[in-house]
Amino acid sequence: MLQPLFLTVVFTLIFGEFAQIPTEGLPPLLFYNSGLIIWSYFSSCFTGNASTFTANAGIYQKVYYPRLINPLANCTSALFGFSIQAIFFLVYFCIYKFLIPTEEFFTMTWAMVLLPVLIPLVASLGLGMGLWMSVLTAKYRDFNQITGFLAQALMYATPIIYPLSEIPEKYRFWASLNPMAPVVETFRFALLGKGSFSAPHLIYSGIVALCILLSGMYFFKRTERRVVDYL
Repeated sequence: MLQPLFLTVVFTLIFGEFAQIPTEGLPPLLFYNSGLIIWSYFSSCFTGNASTFTANAGIYQKVYYPRLINPLANCTSALFGFSIQAIFFLVYFCIYKFLIPTEEFFTMTWAMVLLPVLIPLVASLGLGMGLWMSVLTAKYRDFNQITGFLAQALMYATPIIYPLSEIPEKYRFWASLNPMAPVVETFRFALLGKGSFSAPHLIYSGIVALCILLSGMYFFKRTERRVVDYL
């Protein structure tokens, strides 16, 4: 819960005040926080499941139960932190909307109806990537060291500290290949009315998430049969 709040303040000061990175006319605090709350849920699903086999080695060696329960439980429990962060965002939203006068108009849009789709989409993507990484860390322990760096690199490749519209046109297509980019943009558009919404890009993210999830589950199930030997 504290990490996205801390990052919101840091991003607001460094990128909003000092670097003056455009935020599409939105208050920097709202701009960064709207991206970070959905990203932090993805990050929790990804990094929390990346070491499933090694973190639960003790119990895996003593008793058998469906190993997929642990990753699913991590994604479910991460929803609690997401809910708390969403409450903080609503507080910020109300303060800027009703207490602090601003020239820019922002409001929640019809895309709010997509939130019940976006959250499972993010969970599927984070879970799938976490399952893939858990398989790799079970066989090659050194992959534990790169999980955090990979999550950080993905964050900077996602339009959280900058809007997608600020990316030069010739690079925008490549940026859109990141399946989290359309999700963050749609999430921000739903909450603040700024950003971009593209149904084809969102469908693309859903297809990628489904492929990663199914393949991750397949290799996870194959690995769990021999996990005791690896551990």
